[in-house]
Amino acid sequence: MNCTDYPSFALYDELIQPDGRPRPAARPLCDYLDRLSAAEILERRQIVDAAIMTMGITFTVYSDGDNIDRALPFDLVPCILTAREWRRIDAGLRQRQIALNLFIDDIYHDQRIIRDGVFPAELLHASPNFRPACQGVSPPFGAWAHVCGTDLVRDRDGTHYVLEDNLRVPSGVSYLLENRLIMKRLFPELFKSYRVAPVDDYSAQLFEMLCTLSPRPGDTPRVAVLTPGIYNSAYFEHSYLAQQMGAVLVEGRDLLVGDDDCVYMRTIAGLKRIDVIYRRIDDDFLDPEVFRPDSMLGVPGLMRAWRQGKVGIANAPGAGMADDKAVYAYVPAMIRYYLDQDAILPNVPSFLCFDEQAREHVLANLDKLVVKPANESGGYGMLIGPHASVEERENFRQRILANPRNYIAQPTLSLSTVPTFDGDRLMPRHIDIRPFILQARDQYVTPGGMCRVALKPGSLVVNSSQGGGSKDTWIVDLEGEADAVA
Repeated sequence: MNCTDYPSFALYDELIQPDGRPRPAARPLCDYLDRLSAAEILERRQIVDAAIMTMGITFTVYSDGDNIDRALPFDLVPCILTAREWRRIDAGLRQRQIALNLFIDDIYHDQRIIRDGVFPAELLHASPNFRPACQGVSPPFGAWAHVCGTDLVRDRDGTHYVLEDNLRVPSGVSYLLENRLIMKRLFPELFKSYRVAPVDDYSAQLFEMLCTLSPRPGDTPRVAVLTPGIYNSAYFEHSYLAQQMGAVLVEGRDLLVGDDDCVYMRTIAGLKRIDVIYRRIDDDFLDPEVFRPDSMLGVPGLMRAWRQGKVGIANAPGAGMADDKAVYAYVPAMIRYYLDQDAILPNVPSFLCFDEQAREHVLANLDKLVVKPANESGGYGMLIGPHASVEERENFRQRILANPRNYIAQPTLSLSTVPTFDGDRLMPRHIDIRPFILQARDQYVTPGGMCRVALKPGSLVVNSSQGGGSKDTWIVDLEGEADAVA
């Protein structure tokens, strides 16, 4: 398997330099791959495929009615970043989540940021994720978004941009953890060549964070992961995290809110009080007494229990207000407003279609832009203008005109690539990286993140629901050695 045959394009490749040489941090990996034959690579890929099936690492594609559960495609070649460049990313992610939590807390209290003209009131008033039932609530530590998955992309010039913030029920961390486990079993010799930052303490960090939300801090809290059930696309992750944390996995029907406004779990030994809920259900379905009355997934009275401080909920109800691609555009302004700092990580330039001037620009340049609905996820409902047909662009023109608040547009960045197996060849495939940030009393950032890879040649869509796969991400400490080689 010869890395020197890797094609060179005018893009930033995470492992290979434009002259065809491996980047310093990737050199041991490329040397290792060069020593493997195609047959050896094929054998290891077959082992990986079998391990993924045995471990039940799946995701769900709702649009495929015949076979909704699929094994997540995994590529053997990791994405590698140095510890030096990750330190800046880590600082930028922490800064961003602090500002987002200050913003959410402000929105549900004084709304100073609106009064001071930094954030437009019309964006809030038209937000489908603003929850009036959350106004006046003060969660512990002022934290609303306790778990955030932030998508990062790197452009042609090597700059990392934040593509979006996922603050409702961000998923993917289980694949991050399982990918590392697979790589360590498959290539133990490589981990002797690298000092790779560990990620396997994430579940412990998540559990400790959840415990800080307990209304009974003097006791050992009972933590539950609330799932919509087996038909949810992230059910594997829900069950995986519950098992890793030693928490109970529950559905709404397993819980009730008592006359004392505490939350209890039904068990064969009677009712057991639940102190903290890591909910993986959208706000709309969380409590039929407050949100959708037809919800069969939530727990009647749960909002009442939370508002009275009888149970901790992560992410807090209402946090999804900031999980809005139109709100995302204001995060650098939030950082300046609340922290008096410049954003360490830049946003991708964004055009908000609710603004008339921006909307005209978008409509005149649909063939050059990516258009996204403000509150969709999973890569659904997007228009990638350069790859779209005339009919598709006209369809989006009508959608934007009908509901401009719901759309933003961004330029098509030249996303970075990572060598990826295409048959028995290594070919460039576009990626993004989703680190996970925890915040309550303390903060924690995963070193690296879930690397999503577009397996189709030339595709910019990395979502698993759109045919993407995953890779392991290594943050390697080559201080001194890497710099000397460079």
